[in-house]
Formats: sequence, C-alpha cells, structure tokens
Amino acid sequence: MFIKNHDKTALIWKNLQIGYAELLKNIHHYSELFKSENPAKVAIFSENRPEWVNAMYAGWRNGAIVVPIDFMSTTDEVAYILNDCQPEVVFCSKEKLGVMNEALASVSHDIRVIVFEDIPEAGDEMPAEVLPEFDKDKTALIIYTSGTTGSPKGVMLSFDNLLANIESVSESVRIFDADQRVLVLLPLHHIFPLVGSVIAPLYVGGTSVFSPSMASEDILETLQKYQINIIIGVPRFYSLIRKGIREKINHSAVTRLLFSAAGKINSRAFSKTLFKTVHKKFGGKIKYLVCGGAALDPEIGSDFKTLGFEVLEGFGMTEAAPMITFTRPGRVKVGSAGEAIPTLTVDVQDGEIVARGRNIMQGYYNRPEETDAVLQDGWLHTGDLGYFDEEGFIHLTGRKKEILVLSNGKNVNPEEIEHKIAAMSDLVSEIGVFIKDDMLQALIYPDFRKIQEMGIADVEENFRWNLIDKYNQSVSPYKKVMKFFIVKEELPKTRLEKLRRFMLPEIAGSGTRQKKIAKEPDYSEYHIIREFLEKQSDRKVYSDDHLEIDLALDSLDKVSLVSFLNATFGVDIKENELAQFSTVEKIADHIRENKSKIDVEAVDWGEILREQVNLNLPQSWFTHTLIKQAAKVFLRLYFRLKGEGFEKLPSGPFILAPNHQSFFDGLFVTVFLKNKLSRRTYFYAKEKHVRKPWVKFIANRHNVIVMDLNRDLKQSLQKMAAALKNGKNVMIFPEGTRTKDGELGKFKKTFAILSRELNVPV
Repeated sequence: MFIKNHDKTALIWKNLQIGYAELLKNIHHYSELFKSENPAKVAIFSENRPEWVNAMYAGWRNGAIVVPIDFMSTTDEVAYILNDCQPEVVFCSKEKLGVMNEALASVSHDIRVIVFEDIPEAGDEMPAEVLPEFDKDKTALIIYTSGTTGSPKGVMLSFDNLLANIESVSESVRIFDADQRVLVLLPLHHIFPLVGSVIAPLYVGGTSVFSPSMASEDILETLQKYQINIIIGVPRFYSLIRKGIREKINHSAVTRLLFSAAGKINSRAFSKTLFKTVHKKFGGKIKYLVCGGAALDPEIGSDFKTLGFEVLEGFGMTEAAPMITFTRPGRVKVGSAGEAIPTLTVDVQDGEIVARGRNIMQGYYNRPEETDAVLQDGWLHTGDLGYFDEEGFIHLTGRKKEILVLSNGKNVNPEEIEHKIAAMSDLVSEIGVFIKDDMLQALIYPDFRKIQEMGIADVEENFRWNLIDKYNQSVSPYKKVMKFFIVKEELPKTRLEKLRRFMLPEIAGSGTRQKKIAKEPDYSEYHIIREFLEKQSDRKVYSDDHLEIDLALDSLDKVSLVSFLNATFGVDIKENELAQFSTVEKIADHIRENKSKIDVEAVDWGEILREQVNLNLPQSWFTHTLIKQAAKVFLRLYFRLKGEGFEKLPSGPFILAPNHQSFFDGLFVTVFLKNKLSRRTYFYAKEKHVRKPWVKFIANRHNVIVMDLNRDLKQSLQKMAAALKNGKNVMIFPEGTRTKDGELGKFKKTFAILSRELNVPV
C-alpha cells in the first residue's frame, strides 16, 4: 500500500543511494528480527537515518503500532513515553543507547532493544516484497505531542488519517510525484516532516534525500549535489535563510533597487532570472518551499516570493495527521496558510478553527477525557484562532490557550505584541510575552552579533529606551510591557519551533535561563580565567556566564581580557573575535587547545600605552576657530550658556571629562576654550558616527580622533595616549553614553587609566 517496487532510488544518505528494491529488502529483513515476538507496539529512538525508515515500515509490516520518540529527549522524557504506551520493542541508535538504558531503569515492563549498528546487512536471499495492504482504520502511529502547555500526549493516527493527507497532496493537488526529490531535514518523530519528507514521497515513488546534519554547509551541499525539488521546513529555518540573503542584498544599493523592482513586477520567471545566483545556491531545481509547524511571518513569505520561490504554507496539527489547510501551487497568498484540504470540512466557531473529516485523529492514547475535550460532535477543536477571507483562504490570528487575561478582564494576544516589538528592532532575535504578577512581561533574546557590530555596550539600557519605552508609548495602557528580561539563550521551544510560553514566567523568575552545566570545569586554564574575570567584574563567575549579559564586560574590560590572555597563555585573540566565545567556558576551551604557555600576569596598562603606535593626529584647519567662534555666538544666544573656572585649566596636557547629556556637549565645552587651547584639544568620536566620506574629511581636519570601540579599542586608547604624550589635551565623556535624566552615570575606566599611567590631571 505505502511502498511499491519502483526501479529507481528511494533514499539518499550521504554518499549512499538506496533503491526501492533494496529498501523493501531491508524492511523485510528488519521485520524478521522481531516477527516471532508479535509486538503490539514498536518504538524508534534515533536521529534521522535510513535505518529509521526501515524500522517504521518493518513495524507496520508486522502489524505493530509505531511510536517515534524525539532523539533529543532526556532520560525522564523517554521513560515517560515508554511507561505510557508500553512498547515491547525499541529500535535505537548506538549514540542514543546510553539514554535508553538509563530510561529503562525506570520502566516496569520488559522491552527488547535493537541497536541499528548491531543489525547485520540483509542477505541476498531476502525478498524485496511489496508491503501488504493495511486495515485503514487500524492505528499506524502514536505521535507524542511536544508539550507546549505541559506533559506530552500520545496522538493515535490511523493509516487512513495518513492516506487522507497523502492523497490531498499527490492526487487532488500534485505537489508530490515520482520525479520529486524531497529534503529530509526536520526530525522524523514529528508527523509533519515524517509525512512530508518520507511517507508521501515514497508513496508516489519519489526520492527522500537526508541532510547529514542541520549545519548550513551540510544543507547547502545536499541541495546542490542532489538537486532537491522540495524542502520541508519550519518558519525558523526559512527565517534564517532569508536573513542571510537580505543582509547580502542590503549591502549594495544596486541589489536593494533590483529587489524592490522585482517585488513590484511580481513575476516569478523574472525573479528567478534576476536572482539566478540565489537559486543556484539551492541547487537550481527547487520547485516548492513547504512551510509548516507554526505561522510564517508574512514578510518572510513575501521576500521569498520576490526572490522567485514558491512557498507553500500549511496549517495543521499532529491531531490532523497533520494538515488542515495548505497552499495550492499557483495560488499563493502571502499571510495565509492556504485553503482547506479536500478531505476535511473546516469552520470557524466562536473565533476558533474547527475541523472534521478523514484525517482527524482517533484520540489521545489512554486519555479519554482529554480526547473528549478536543473532539466534540466529530469536530476537532484546534485551539487556534482565525478566519476565512472571501476567497476561502485561512488567516491565523493566535492561539486560544495563549490569549492572556489580565485581572481587569482585558484579553491580550501575546503574538501580536511579539510581532510588533520584533518589527521595531533588528536587534531582537526572539521575544516571548507572558503574564506574571498581573502584568505583561517579556523575555528578549538579542542578536548579539549585530549588537557587537554596532558597538552597543549596555544591551539592557538600549532595549529599555530604544525599544520597550517606544513600544509602550505607541499602545493602549493594558498592552504595555511593564518588565523585560534579557536572556543569553534561545527561548524554550518545541522541535518545530513553537514557543513553550508556560515556561517563560519561571525563566523570568530566575532572571536568566537555567544553567545547562551541572558541574563546573576543572582544569587550570578555566580556573585562571575565571579568577581574573571575578576580580574584574567583582562577582561570582560561572562557566556558562555570558560576557556581556552576565558579566557586563564593556569594551575596555574586553581589552583587559584579551591582553591578559595574550600575556598569560600566549594566545592572541582580537577584540572583535571575542563574540565567537560568548561564554567563559568557550574561551577557556579555546585557550586550552591553543595556548603556548601558562604564566599568570596582571594586565599592565602602562606597557600597553607605551607600545609604538603609528599616529597621525588630525589637523587643525583655520576653519576650526571660525566654526568655534560662530557656534559660541549662536549657542550663547540660543541656550544662554554660561561658563566659569576656565582659568584653572593647567598649561600642560590634561583630560576634560564632562557629564554627557546631548550630541552638542563637545561643542558646548569647546566654545569656552581659548583659541590656542581649543586647537590643542582633541575629541574622540565613535567610528559608526563618521562612516560617510565627507564626515571623515571634516573630522580629520577638526581635531577628532575616530575610535572603533567594537573592533580595536586598544589601538584607539593608544592613540589618545599618544596625543597626551605629545602635549595635547583630550576630551573624554567618562559615562560612555548620554544620560537620560541628567544624573551622572557609572564611569568607564578609560580616562582613569590614561590619567594614572601618564600622570595627566583630569
């Protein structure tokens, strides 16, 4: 029924190509391993691989219900499933055998474990028999849900549930056919990738191609080498791909213009020609990008359409095996998950999407009450909110269970808030909104690479004023986010990238994610680095502490760290390279592998400032005095500026350290300096503010030293030291950023180091 003997390749795994005859032979061989035991259920606990496919069909061949288990499950999670459905046989990879054996210690019934690596190859005498016809009403799979709201439930799916989905995409609408090569990327314990990338392709005589891993280089190599036609992915996957493509497009004004033009022309053929290089990266044969598991951001769908790809988005759930709606080829409507599949009747009742028909589950295994709660009068209540437009396209608006209810009776859709805040800043990688203490709160996982590139020292302050405050000013009072927390790891999600919102309050309560590392590393390099960081940050340091969020290392602290690592271990790490070693343990591991010595030394700032620097101080053009004099007249009249005490300034080099409240602060101070003193006084500017050629030209002729805080603060510091040693003055804002309320902020160390090491007054 599900696999016939086609004269072609069925599975591709790395460099191994398995034909349909060989696949059927392997399935027969696997079924013989446990046929005599006549098990009712067979579980599979393994990463994606051809043996996984052999085991599933072998289970069906022997009349057993197959129970896939997430290969990333913990010991307790595996034990829970084994105790809940009690399979008699488990297929397991050698890599997962340790977890399985630990789980079996908590299981009361006997289970036979068959390890893939221990199975001998099928002999030549093994026949390549086609699978028998199955009773359509018999349970084929028990798929355990990922548990977005609590403990997982076993969803019972019949063979007819699966067939209803397959027929919809291979007969009613021909998305899958014998000529298609489908990428196997997502874990097969989920019904969406299991049906979409294995069961449906093999049913129609297509080819399933396994990506060796989720690493981008493995995916791209697989796409190109085997000329994939269909990718089965989730929104997160497509979001990451689109992000990389857009960054390259935005890098050039020409490509930005071409992308904009392609969007307006709205011709797939034109876009495929225009962005031929992008399509070649994908192997050049992509026909459909299939997306499911969660709602796809309309902007992502729109961008792929502009690039000439056809994104077929679907809506469904495990309980529908999995499709409820899907997008037909040629009928893509960005922002919609398509139209109802032919085997289902889909409706909206009280705002909730409900469905009934052939592919609706048989129920939850051993949970009659929970089954009755979602299956009412034959209707599956999805828990998803949405509506159908006049053309019959579905639009999702949120999850019924996720609607947050405040004590004042106001209902809040957290996804709406998350989308709005994320759209306000590309520094937000992920955000999760929840209720705690009767107020809306949020966890934010930043894009640390962009933060590093932009030289943002205080992530929390940046988000507080430039994001959350701005958002709160734009919404109704009951939608305001009253507290937020920066986290250093991705938010908890299911394997198909659905947010586990019920876990967010606990994470917020701890102020950060639970530490993954149960035991601190015990080797000398780690201990030396930790001790240095504890002295520098004046707090207890742990191995998984993040350098910026947990330890709040600013640019100067990072200079200290890289100098210490070089002096102590002989390892030269550039300041801009620290981002790739985000935690203390990652730095220690790198040092352990690359050190040339261990010689504990303190950071010698005097030695750093004495290093020879090729310094060409900016010139002081005649316009310097003219601009200063003109500004003096204007600023005194407009701002009524007053100044006093300037006679106390020393004749030798000194550091001016004003409070920082506005963009004009440097000018405010300068207008009171005498012309000669003004021409001897140098200012610094962050590199990001002087990137335009004409601004650089002006800066280099008006006493401005450009500092790249993100890439080479050490060299910038040495430049200021050289200016002071040459008898010049330097103006430094010791707070490092502008204050919002006029109160003094915490001082950075730059001016103090220069003053102490060079014996220059402040």
